Amino acid sequence: MVLVALAFLASPGPAASLRITIVPAGSVPKEVRVFLEKNLPRVLGAEVLQTKGIPLPASAYVPQRRQYQAEAFLPGLATRRQKAKDLVLGVTTVDLFIPQLNFVFGLAKPRHHLAIISLARLDPKFYGQPRNLPLFQERALKEAVHELGHLLGLSHCQDSRCIMFFSNTLADTDHKGPSVCVACRKRLRR
Repeated sequence: MVLVALAFLASPGPAASLRITIVPAGSVPKEVRVFLEKNLPRVLGAEVLQTKGIPLPASAYVPQRRQYQAEAFLPGLATRRQKAKDLVLGVTTVDLFIPQLNFVFGLAKPRHHLAIISLARLDPKFYGQPRNLPLFQERALKEAVHELGHLLGLSHCQDSRCIMFFSNTLADTDHKGPSVCVACRKRLRR
């Protein structure tokens, strides 16, 4: 699968001095971390750094659900911020949820400049399908850009092709394009 039209922000704007720190939470495949580090700058026009990871927060695990509460990762991610205005993106392979939903692909807290994405349900192997690294990486990039879009002030979009469309299912993620729609791009430039 080939990523096309990755230019999220074609002209200098809010991302001109943007810096994103990627923080693994638990064990995260190197090929995904490297892929995000390489592609997020092209998508967002940002400097992207990787830093030392954080352990999975033991208190986040809910045995009855066999999932981790997404919000519990945020305090650990905050410790990896290098500069006050940096955006911090946690990446984990464990399945995440928030109390109102069965699962989430990611969670963003714009006021705190923190977001996390879960690779668990983005991996074809989660569904018993064969390994497909390009598809897995594309999904990871889409979810990373979506959550970082929230940190940049964007809300969910009604355009199902826009990266800011809410993914209720993996089919929604696969259907999305890799960038924001015209309306969201205008909101970013304000």
